[in-house]
Amino acid sequence: MPPRLAAGLLTSAQLLAGFQLLPDVPRSPAPRAPIMSMPCSDLVTDSFLATHTQFLEEAWVSLERPPTDPHDLADGWYGEETLDRYGPGQAATVMTAIRGAAQRCASYSDVLPLGGPATQNTVSTKDAGVPADDSLVLRITVTSADDNQPWVIERAFVRERDVLLTVDKLIEQAPVVGVEAVLPAAVAAYRAAGGGKG
Repeated sequence: MPPRLAAGLLTSAQLLAGFQLLPDVPRSPAPRAPIMSMPCSDLVTDSFLATHTQFLEEAWVSLERPPTDPHDLADGWYGEETLDRYGPGQAATVMTAIRGAAQRCASYSDVLPLGGPATQNTVSTKDAGVPADDSLVLRITVTSADDNQPWVIERAFVRERDVLLTVDKLIEQAPVVGVEAVLPAAVAAYRAAGGGKG
């Protein structure tokens, strides 16, 4: 029997210098359309896989690196690591759906909530740069007439057999680092707990 996913999450001892785990916050995302038929605006949805896929087990942890300069928030980092276990072959299907959504939504318009301005969003993907059965980084750039500097969201997906490891870097202007600040340590922690290729 595979180890429980929670055992494969990052711990305080495995984090890079300056990072810290945050208290657990319960979440109950409302299910929405599957990835293949969701609106492009859902690419930035919190708890992305919990909202748009059906998994067998999930575990997550929030983490941050507070900015060293309180006047330069781009020096900080805030996001989540999530592990989702799927039935045989389903994790690979989810990865295919994510790539399809990125192609379909390569450029799209949106309106920020609460009467915010219209935005023009672009989506790109690249390999996550970690050894795995499959991986990609989804990068969403949000530009509006109200801001000279675009906002950036990064979300890395790493597939190990039937488990997807996700690292979300929440929206930020001019980020100094992205998901790469956490992803290698997250993959190493998952494997050290008995997950992955071993």
